[in-house]
Amino acid sequence: MALTRETVKEFDFNGKDFERVRAMIYKRAGIALADSKQEMVYSRLARRLRATGITTFVRYLDDLEAGRLGNGEWEAFTNALTTNLTSFFRESHHFPLLAEHIKARRGEPINIWCSASSTGEEPYSIAITCCEAFNTLTPPVHILATDIDTNVLATAANGVYPMERIEKLSAEQQRRFFMKGRGANEGMARVRQELRQLITYRQLNLLDEKWDIRPGFDIIFCRNVMIYFDKDTQRKILKRFVPLMKPDALLFAGHSENFLYVSDALKLRGKTVYELDERKLGAGHAAAQR
Repeated sequence: MALTRETVKEFDFNGKDFERVRAMIYKRAGIALADSKQEMVYSRLARRLRATGITTFVRYLDDLEAGRLGNGEWEAFTNALTTNLTSFFRESHHFPLLAEHIKARRGEPINIWCSASSTGEEPYSIAITCCEAFNTLTPPVHILATDIDTNVLATAANGVYPMERIEKLSAEQQRRFFMKGRGANEGMARVRQELRQLITYRQLNLLDEKWDIRPGFDIIFCRNVMIYFDKDTQRKILKRFVPLMKPDALLFAGHSENFLYVSDALKLRGKTVYELDERKLGAGHAAAQR
C-alpha cells in the first residue's frame, strides 16, 4: 500500500483568514493580493506568529487590528507582505535615456526620486549612471530613495552586497564604485561612500495622505510597484506625481506597467518612459516648481 504524504501546516490558515489579511494589507499599503498568493501569505506571516509567540492567525490578526501588538508589528506585517525583487541595472534600456536626460541639464542641480527603492540596487544604479554621465563621483545630483519596507531601506543605506549581486556590472564599474571585502567580509562588496552620499533614504508609504516631499523633480522612477495596486489606487498615486515634476521631467515605469490611461499630462518618450506634456499642463505648473 502506497503512503501519501500530506503537508501539515503549523498553524490553521483558511480562506477567511486570507481574505482578512487581504483587506488589512490593502487598507494599510494599497497592495492588492491575488487569489494565488494564499500560500505565500501563510509562509510569510507564519514567521510573525512564531516571533510574537501567538498560536493562531485569528488571534494574531485580532491583536494586530486592536493595537495590542504596537506599531512595530504593523510595520513587520507590512514588511513581510512586500515583494522586493530587484537587481542592479534592471530593465537596462532605461539607463541610456536617463544619462541623456541628465547630461542635457549640465550646470543645474538634478533631483531624482526613486519611489520604490527596495534593497538599494535601483538607486545605486541611478547614482552610477549619473557619475558616469558627468565623469565624476560628485555629480550635481540628489537622489531621494523611498520605500514602505524599513528592513530593505536599512540594507540599502548600508550598501553591502554579495559579490554575485554585482557580477553583471563591468569590471570598471566594480572597481570604480565598490570596495571588495577582505578577511571576514570576503565575498562581499560595499558601495563607495561618494555614491552613498548622493542618496537620502526615507520610509514612505505611497498611500500616505501627506508625502512631505517638495516639488521640482527632473526624474521619478516608479518601476514594478504599481502592479501591486488596483487601477484606482494607481490613478490616485500617479496623479500626485504630476505636480512634483518639472515640466519636462521623465517618469520611468516597469516593463508591464502602462501609465498613459492615468493622465493626459503624460506622453510616451521611450519604452516604458513617460514625459510631462507641457502643452497640457496648467499655467501654474512651472511656477509651482520654483
